[in-house]
Amino acid sequence: MNEYDGINVSNISSIYETAPVGYTEQPNFLNLCVEIQTTLTVLQLLECCLKTEECLHRVRKERWGPRTLDVDILLYGEEMIDLPNLSVPHPRMNERAFVLIPLNDIAANVIEPRSKLKVKDLVFVDDSVRRYK
Repeated sequence: MNEYDGINVSNISSIYETAPVGYTEQPNFLNLCVEIQTTLTVLQLLECCLKTEECLHRVRKERWGPRTLDVDILLYGEEMIDLPNLSVPHPRMNERAFVLIPLNDIAANVIEPRSKLKVKDLVFVDDSVRRYK
């Protein structure tokens, strides 16, 4: 993401391995969170995320299906954004330990705007989310 003008990576979580959700006949996923500082609008940032996926050969065939990469915008400051092609905070992040655990590594005290709770208060134990070695 540092390759794009207006984006500076400031923190990266540990990598976590998890079983796939939804379509389970595929390899385990590796998950991490990246904190950035940006001067881009949220839609410009989304475009950079989609370009990154495309550069790494992401093909969208089926929901929750196998993929080389999935780049989501979990939070954009304290903003709540509901557009046809983008919802921020990510609409299911508070239900997903594979999102909250790495997010907690880098943003434990950040407030998730929909719940108004800190990330560290949303995170929950899930033994299926394991630190990747």
